[in-house]
Amino acid sequence: MTQQAKVLWKPSQGQIEATRMIDFMRAVESEFQQAFDDDYAQLHAWSVKEKESFWSYLWDYFKVIGHKGNTVLADPEKMPGATWFPEAQLNFAENLLRYRDAHSALVFHGEDGTRRELNYAELYELTAALAARLKDKGVKPGDRVAAMLPNCIEAIIGMLATASIGAVWSSCSPDFGVQGVLDRFGQIEPKVLITVDGYFYNGKTIDISDKVNTIFDALPTATQLIVAPFAKLQHSIRGAVHWNDFLDMSATTLTFTPRRFNDPLYIMFSSGTTGVPKCIVHGVGGTLLQHLKEHALHTDLSRQDSLFYFTTCGWMMWNWLVSGLAVGARLVLFDGSPFYPNENAMPDLIDNEGITVFGTSAKYISALEKAGAKPRQSHHLSSLRTILTTGSVLPPESFDYIYEHIKSDLCLSSISGGTDIISCFALGNPILPVYRGQLQCRGLGLAVNVFNDAGQPVVDEKGELVCEAPFPSMPIGFWNDENGSKYHAAYFERFSNIWAHGDYAELTHEGGVVIYGRSDAVLNPGGVRIGTAEIYRQVEKVYAVLESVAIGQQWQDDERVVLFVRLRDGVTLDDTLRNEIKQVIRANATPRHVPAVILQVTDIPRTISGKIVELAVRQVVHGQVVKNTDALANPEALELFRNRPELHG
Repeated sequence: MTQQAKVLWKPSQGQIEATRMIDFMRAVESEFQQAFDDDYAQLHAWSVKEKESFWSYLWDYFKVIGHKGNTVLADPEKMPGATWFPEAQLNFAENLLRYRDAHSALVFHGEDGTRRELNYAELYELTAALAARLKDKGVKPGDRVAAMLPNCIEAIIGMLATASIGAVWSSCSPDFGVQGVLDRFGQIEPKVLITVDGYFYNGKTIDISDKVNTIFDALPTATQLIVAPFAKLQHSIRGAVHWNDFLDMSATTLTFTPRRFNDPLYIMFSSGTTGVPKCIVHGVGGTLLQHLKEHALHTDLSRQDSLFYFTTCGWMMWNWLVSGLAVGARLVLFDGSPFYPNENAMPDLIDNEGITVFGTSAKYISALEKAGAKPRQSHHLSSLRTILTTGSVLPPESFDYIYEHIKSDLCLSSISGGTDIISCFALGNPILPVYRGQLQCRGLGLAVNVFNDAGQPVVDEKGELVCEAPFPSMPIGFWNDENGSKYHAAYFERFSNIWAHGDYAELTHEGGVVIYGRSDAVLNPGGVRIGTAEIYRQVEKVYAVLESVAIGQQWQDDERVVLFVRLRDGVTLDDTLRNEIKQVIRANATPRHVPAVILQVTDIPRTISGKIVELAVRQVVHGQVVKNTDALANPEALELFRNRPELHG
């Protein structure tokens, strides 16, 4: 990508001057006698070179509640092994509940039309009521509280109460299968399980009583089961205490248990499609500092904002969303299908709630476009100033669609990181332009680079996304990984003492980042490495195709590209359509990108958080066993790829 990329949006000088990023930049200039000339690249370079000064000052700038200590970073040359703020004491929930006033904190919208709202004072009181009872039931610092919940108010109260005690929160969404839940919660041995009676999706009410009974029976360490009446069903969950009955409303004050910076806060899980999910443990302080930086500086979030992210409690974007409380923003929660009852559901929500920052997945944007929606014509969207997308690669054509058919004057920030770091390596920036197809910048304090196969940093060349220095939101480890071997194998085997993230990416001369897909899904026909996103962005242009998945199939001592397409209703894949797809790919990419075989399927398997599972499809095509299909939202779709005669002739 050496040619100049197209600028789709640029902030005005007035907009730039009003940002928290500029305020922070000038505060750093004053504190450390620097001169950045309002140049983000210079600020980023300083934050990486002087990482201890940067992260320490970030603590002071955001007035983190707690004791910082004198040491910022111990063993700075070790990855893993470096330890941030080893003397620090703080409480995560205390920092998220620093505001206790009448300002709106949470607004929940359900698919069934339910709307609930809490202000910061009410959120504090309900958190105190739950925390008191959890303590009564013996929950102590370090104990695990597990939750199988929709993206609802109770989930946030549950997390805050757990964190206030110093216990560890872990959550998933109620659409996980029994084995998928047990593969996760069974490893971490929770003391408490919080769940619901049922949930709504796409106009249907799903009773999960039997599922909850099976799961609770299989968790011997869980001695308390709390059920929130989300779907208001006459459920048959055994031994459950009703959420409202469990709360101790006489407890009106929270006592926040001090925790060390690197004590566990969250246990997150890898997708689990290639084995039992890895239990990724994230610390109290690293999560807080990283999220404060990303919300206030990179997203310019403030008390005046309403932040929305379409997510479930099983995706790290839920944890990211909740941290918006630390800057006093209003969080808008939604649970259900974003297309129920129709494609206007989310634009309606933006207008009705005055959402200023709207976060979603690249898949949602693509589906909106395929549905022919033009929100710019049907809605005001006057409040909307930022769109965030992640989950998969946002193709350049989706950038065009957003600016043409949603809103022309907004900051479109495609962001990328993951569960592994509970945050972003590359993300948005309110003082930078938006270039077509690019993530705006690398995150402050993160020594992100792209390495070629020789382990050398490159620009305008594809390679492995890495981080060359420690950062506070690295996992503090994996659960039940006493010697750290699983943790080391996950990120540090490719390059010694350097975090290899597993993304196939490119740094651009404009200062942006382009992601081409996961490294382990990269195609390799004739020895040429191709990111799957490079193919998807071309296939997306074909009107008949709704979505696709590309894999590499071992074939005649080489690898050939196989493309599976899901088509619009009533459309059948024939030679004319195959040729159209191939011509679009050849004309806009290279002959190497053109699939050797194109086949039609009626569904494409995804994780519950919506990510296409290319590796699982590849395994099925090669006759291998796919482990832990309970991690998939639609595991039955895998059968559509098994024993296809077109692939074996």
